[in-house]
Amino acid sequence: MKKLEIVIENPTGLHARPAKTFVNIAKKFSSDVFVIHNDKRAKGKSLISLLTLGAETGAKIQIEVDGADEDQALEAIKEAIESGLGEEELIQENETRMTQESIVDHVQDPITVKEGVFSGIPASPGVAIGTVFQFKRADLVIEEKSSGRKEEKKRLQDAIKTAKSQLKHLNEQMLEYGATQEAAIFDVHIELLSDEEILDEIDAQLERGQSAAKSLQYVIDHKAKVLAGLSDPVLSGRAADLYDLGYRVLRNMLGEEVGSIELPDTPVVIFARDLSPSDTVSLDPGKVLGFCTSEGGPTSHTAIIARALSIPAVVGAGEKILEVVPGSKVILDGKVGTVLVEPSAEQVKQAQVNQDQERSRQERMLKIASEPAVTKDGHRIEVVANIGGVADAEKALQMGAEGVGLLRTEFLFLERKTPPTENEQQEVYSKILEMMGRFPVIVRTFDVGGDKPIPYIQTPPEENPFLGIRGIRLGLANPEILREQIIALLKSATCGNLHIMFPMISDIKEISEAVQIVSEIQEELNADPVKLGIMIEVPSAALLADILAPEIDFFSIGTNDLTQYTLATDRMHGVLSKNLDGLHPAVLRLIAQTVQGAHQYGKWVGVCGELGADPAAIPILVGLGVDELSVSVPAIPEVKEIIREISFDEAKEIAQKALKCKTAADVRALLNQSE
Repeated sequence: MKKLEIVIENPTGLHARPAKTFVNIAKKFSSDVFVIHNDKRAKGKSLISLLTLGAETGAKIQIEVDGADEDQALEAIKEAIESGLGEEELIQENETRMTQESIVDHVQDPITVKEGVFSGIPASPGVAIGTVFQFKRADLVIEEKSSGRKEEKKRLQDAIKTAKSQLKHLNEQMLEYGATQEAAIFDVHIELLSDEEILDEIDAQLERGQSAAKSLQYVIDHKAKVLAGLSDPVLSGRAADLYDLGYRVLRNMLGEEVGSIELPDTPVVIFARDLSPSDTVSLDPGKVLGFCTSEGGPTSHTAIIARALSIPAVVGAGEKILEVVPGSKVILDGKVGTVLVEPSAEQVKQAQVNQDQERSRQERMLKIASEPAVTKDGHRIEVVANIGGVADAEKALQMGAEGVGLLRTEFLFLERKTPPTENEQQEVYSKILEMMGRFPVIVRTFDVGGDKPIPYIQTPPEENPFLGIRGIRLGLANPEILREQIIALLKSATCGNLHIMFPMISDIKEISEAVQIVSEIQEELNADPVKLGIMIEVPSAALLADILAPEIDFFSIGTNDLTQYTLATDRMHGVLSKNLDGLHPAVLRLIAQTVQGAHQYGKWVGVCGELGADPAAIPILVGLGVDELSVSVPAIPEVKEIIREISFDEAKEIAQKALKCKTAADVRALLNQSE
């Protein structure tokens, strides 16, 4: 057995994401891993077990590793802890303006400033003026009688499987908002559903003859109470996540609907004891002006999601808010953390002024969102949308998209036991093409493999699936599935302006094989030719841009993958992912080389990764000569606005300076100086 004493240095201790990083590293090794803090001993491969340690920043822990690979395991864990366990601050201190110590004091003793004015914790900025809707979730009726351990266990497994699918959808929903860090919240929830300590304790209850529902409720309530009792506000805040997760599974098991909160037809301000993360992400901004909870803190996942969705929120305002009469008029200020009940006419007027200033800015951008994005000196950049379905296409048009720069087709292929049929695919593609009309729709052929395996395509286990059979490699290895997708696409092409794009291209041979398949099917169907392009995600493709350009019609740079492959860092790696930055000079040089190679042959270049919506990156991308930016739907108006505020000549100067920088930090410092 090997032992190590070490101090937890990352800012919020062993909370959800750092603990998940620890668990994922421990699981890579066969050795048993235990963590001791004060008098508590936790399993190092159990997320919930680690969370209940209550190890705050600065805590000294002891790690015990026992097994055949104990030396390697201990070294990997030590390195991860010393590197900060991938910790990234999600609390925007300029919004909360509260230290951790003052937050604790505030949560313990919420105060009423004066009658009708409640003081809570500012969680998400913005002003909401409206009437109160008191939300209380209905109690669940739990069946205690067991139908037999085998049957009860199956009920539990089915409910967990459904919950994982629901959480994956919520993760994707947050990604569509461009909220990558917030989407990771639901990755943690999925991890908890496989937690060995929770499952073992539920199994022990089933052995005692309890029903699956009663067993789950007992274990979740017990574990959540332990978390809630921790002194650190970040760690205690994870109790809400566990309740949310447990009761999601429980509602699935009982056949209760798991979905959005039923609200009145008129917009309201929600008052509640607390809202779960999944409650929050499902809120309809058209019906919810803001929310106030009696519990919670700014580090809760509910608050983090509210900020991502731009929903004004105050949390930790105390039990008294639950006594506010439904229908009462209130002013909620999420920036300062106050709720004013039954305000005077003058107070409402001032709040409306504050509210209108921000709203006018948003409305101005939205009003001209459909207009072209042209720099001050007349250079036009197309701004299009990354979408994942029909509903997204409709939203994209409303937000001013000039087309679809990336239609992810994976939603048709995932979460099913057989491939989608030609007719199923054609129906979806046709609807999107018809909706977008004359605007181009770039459809990426199915990009699965790596982190997106599918059961009906058998691939051998891979040491590193991100460097294995994925993207176009998987398509060419399974030509029957790729051919069926191409057939469906070409049959739908008459409905609009179709472009087809192949992912993960690394050399000219892959292009030739993919183009050959399209040519054969076009001849079989007597179909008109369509534009064909490739994703630039692999450094080899960027370096060969001038050789690949004559073979296709366009390039689209996937900056997420290009960055991780260029810097040899998995973008999902808990420890190293914080170092990934698409503004790294090495990545920028590959983008510049891609543009140069494409323009040499009169081909255009787009960017469809997250970098395209980064306000700091936009001037550089424009200056490098990128012709199109494809971004998440909500980001479209602001991206266009940023382009209109810059000069193409100045952007080119900044871009050339950025290419000469040594680090991503240097690039960002350069941009700050130029503002």
